[in-house]
Amino acid sequence: MSRLRHALGSRLSCITQSEAGMATAEYAVATVAAAGFGAVLFKLLTSDIVREFLMDLLSQALSSLF
Repeated sequence: MSRLRHALGSRLSCITQSEAGMATAEYAVATVAAAGFGAVLFKLLTSDIVREFLMDLLSQALSSLF
């Protein structure tokens, strides 16, 4: 019984050690993806076409309220 417990314990430690850095790698990938999405969104919102569309939309909304 002790040999089985030792074998299972060593197998379990081998599995957990091989995935020790997975959470860090997943956070790094998610951070890079979020930064890329933010850059694309920034470029999109600061483009002339979108800025003009948003200003027209805002001015229409404000003019209809008053």
